[in-house]
Amino acid sequence: MRRVMGMAVVAVVLLMAPMTWAASVFEVMADIQERITWQVWNANGWAASPIVVDAVIAQNKKGPIPGMDNAKWKTVPENDAIVQGFINNETGKFLQAELAKTEGVCVGAFLNAANGEKVAFSEKTGSYIHKGSAKFDAPFTTGKAWQGAAELEDKVYIIQISVPVLSEGKPIGALVVEIDGTKLEGLVKK
Repeated sequence: MRRVMGMAVVAVVLLMAPMTWAASVFEVMADIQERITWQVWNANGWAASPIVVDAVIAQNKKGPIPGMDNAKWKTVPENDAIVQGFINNETGKFLQAELAKTEGVCVGAFLNAANGEKVAFSEKTGSYIHKGSAKFDAPFTTGKAWQGAAELEDKVYIIQISVPVLSEGKPIGALVVEIDGTKLEGLVKK
């Protein structure tokens, strides 16, 4: 009888363990998503800032840099005046200041105008024009926020979110913010 009871206890413990593990993983994931949702709200505030809206309106009047496409963009070095202009313009500095307020949760940001071209960013992006990618198209065409899947970059999970930049209630551009998912996971587990 003891042997049967002991085996029953072991079976119950083994059956309960995955549920406990699954529940804790679900709780961690829910907490991480809650913090990402808060960052979406935060990014909407950045996108509504007059400095951002005015910069996108001005860029929309100019359009993309003539002859600049994604292939050519990849050849432009980080220290080039064009790249530095996007980092050091008033809007780029605004984005960097806002990123600093997140205490390392948000690690990058870039602002796109109506053709998907860059207006400002915290560091050089992989592409000059993001039109045709969900991170630009979703907020620009729907006026709603977008969230990408976590992607591993240099041993850190990065989650991109993007929000529309609105003028008179209509999307005129999109702001993409990169979140350090690994840091969020660490904060949630504390």
